[in-house]
Amino acid sequence: MTGAVASGHPLTSGAAADMLSRGGNAFDAVLSAGFASVVSEPALTSLGGGGFLLAHVEGRKEDILFDFFVNAPGLNYRGNARPSMTPVEIRFPQCTQIFHTGFASAAVPGMLKGLLHIHERLGTLPLRTILAPALSSLDTGVSVCKTQEVILGYLEDIFTSTEYGRSIYRRYGRYVRQGDLLFNPLLRDFFRALADGSADIYGGSRAQGLLQEMARHHGLMTADDLDSYRVVERPPLRVSYRGREVLTNPPPSSGGMLLALALRLLGDIDMGRLPRDSESFFIALIELMKAINAFRPDQQGGSAAFPVPEGTLSSLIGSYRAAVGEKTLIATQGTTHISVIDGEGNAASMTTSNGSGAGCFIPGTGIMLNNMMGEDDLHPGGFFSSPPGRRVSSMMVPSLVMKDGRVEYVLGSGGSKRIRTAILQVLVNLIDGTIPLKEAVERPRVHLEDGAVQAEPGIPASVIGHLRKLYEINSWDSRNMYFGGVHCVSASMDGWGDSRRGGSFLPVTLRAGEE
Repeated sequence: MTGAVASGHPLTSGAAADMLSRGGNAFDAVLSAGFASVVSEPALTSLGGGGFLLAHVEGRKEDILFDFFVNAPGLNYRGNARPSMTPVEIRFPQCTQIFHTGFASAAVPGMLKGLLHIHERLGTLPLRTILAPALSSLDTGVSVCKTQEVILGYLEDIFTSTEYGRSIYRRYGRYVRQGDLLFNPLLRDFFRALADGSADIYGGSRAQGLLQEMARHHGLMTADDLDSYRVVERPPLRVSYRGREVLTNPPPSSGGMLLALALRLLGDIDMGRLPRDSESFFIALIELMKAINAFRPDQQGGSAAFPVPEGTLSSLIGSYRAAVGEKTLIATQGTTHISVIDGEGNAASMTTSNGSGAGCFIPGTGIMLNNMMGEDDLHPGGFFSSPPGRRVSSMMVPSLVMKDGRVEYVLGSGGSKRIRTAILQVLVNLIDGTIPLKEAVERPRVHLEDGAVQAEPGIPASVIGHLRKLYEINSWDSRNMYFGGVHCVSASMDGWGDSRRGGSFLPVTLRAGEE
């Protein structure tokens, strides 16, 4: 089957392309890429984390958002010790941040259950075939690329906090760097057992091992948490924009709704008439970001910055308030994305995350746990204040653009709070500016956070000078993964993997007689 894939790593994209070349559909491809990504992008995703997949099933004209993100732990917890986490100071180029790690920092993982659920619902190839690229990489080792060296470098203290972590990331008597081979023998054994149908982390001996470690380290995760975890299928959020329909992540996730609100506001502005490198173009974007940042969906009647949108969006705001409430958890850390489209028009947009990683592994599996319960900005009410069993909300925004009932673009991004602004700017470039896809992804971006405009290099100095009269501007000297990593493919089998995050794009074209 022909198709196209864009992701954050060549091995991830290669796994998807392999499935398409074997006659698999877009869902076989994205699942294989998802399993491969936990091997090739260990600093960003894991079977111990969670995510979302937005699927368009062309034959049934059906759109499904698969929510397999993490749950807050503690269902029927009978202990009385306070959860014990380990603070780790991480130095990023622009700031220093404290992450809390260890078994107690882990929310209930959904990634493995999500991928297996989607395979059962939409896959056509055997699971063993889908796992083959990941297993091949686990056998031969994964060469650390420059992007992964940088990301892993930030997280050194977390990834080497256990004996098993040190055995993976300090194999050469030093921490890993570009060109080194990464091996994870326990994960290889787990994948082999998964291919044989004998691997599970929600029950059996592996789950028991996990729960024993939780008890030893005063974590909240229980057998009831693991038993009750379910993948949720939701109708996607839909918003009209310039004769198209954008489909994205619905509540209780917040990122998709904020993107939809941004597109509704832009509906009143003819962005296509504003020159791409003009002061007026960037002012329109920055003022839009100010309005979105001011929006509080838990306020009655919406935001003072602008009226509540009518129709579908206003009802979704109400459901968002009811589903999430005032103490919504917003996952903001490491993420990666995979976009796939096949020759039949099926499309898959999948974003996954492991936070910054808990540093610890599910015993006997080589699977690092997430640390969603240990991130300060996820818990405005304090650590462990969320009710057990509640789905953690997310900024992740897997998206599809539909035109005349068919998929036009598949896209998504990593990048915390920058996800929605990165995707928004790429959509404006593609739709309003009719800019070629690669350029639409690579053009310099801006992002407003904490009252300051972060600006990538490439914006004309004269424009930056004008903007400084209106805003606080922080001009970056180099492009950086801070500004997201938008991986996008189109119905014409064009695509691009964002170079900010080491992106990889592969088209798949079968020769006559191969299919």
